[in-house]
Amino acid sequence: MAQSVMWKELTAPELVEKARAGALVVMPVASMEQHGPHMAVGVDTVLCEAVCQRAAEVLTAEMPIVVAPTLWCGMAEHHMPRGGTFTFDIPTYRAVLLSFLKSIERHGFKRVFIVNGHGGNISALSAFLPDFVRETELTIRVTTYFELAQPGMPAILEDQERVRHACEGETSLMMAVAPALVRVEKLPEAVGPTRQTPMPLQVLRHRSYGEFTPTGVVGDARRATAEKGRRLMDVCRDALVAAIRDPETWKA
Repeated sequence: MAQSVMWKELTAPELVEKARAGALVVMPVASMEQHGPHMAVGVDTVLCEAVCQRAAEVLTAEMPIVVAPTLWCGMAEHHMPRGGTFTFDIPTYRAVLLSFLKSIERHGFKRVFIVNGHGGNISALSAFLPDFVRETELTIRVTTYFELAQPGMPAILEDQERVRHACEGETSLMMAVAPALVRVEKLPEAVGPTRQTPMPLQVLRHRSYGEFTPTGVVGDARRATAEKGRRLMDVCRDALVAAIRDPETWKA
């Protein structure tokens, strides 16, 4: 039986051996937040971990690799008005991520690929990265899997060109990965604006999901199908595999 790629399923001695072998640590970071009337609040965490696990299972034959436990809380203040959401503030999120990275480093691992599964984390991760490079000896890379995979999405989705929120894309992915967490009887209600209204770059303003969508959805989840979800998951997995394999990713 093949050894699991999941950190949480391995023993401490097995993880020590992974570090000695120079394993890459894939670190999923996500969120726990409202996803409309039709999906469980764990969507981002479920999907990010699934993408990371599938990518690692493809790569395990060619490199030592392990998927760290998913950090299920992130920057989600914009979802708080709709209930069901946990959020960090900036100092706490930075401190937790740095503690995770230092724990990984202390066990002898050298490379970490942080894979983000929540749009609200993107700015924070970009801002933190120089500090993390300075404060650890790790080689660290960061990506957001649905942005990495976006070029392959328009051929699959009907009403959108990328992942939005609790939308055709995310709902399809959940139908494929964790169908029990989709309340299909609520799909007729799972419709919102086609996109978040862009803000002028010169003047920033915080807008919560309580302000611009009556359902907590951005997009139209009624278009979702499990078949689309399976195709989207393959696109996301393959994009992450390609990024990890790419020598350009690891150049200094």
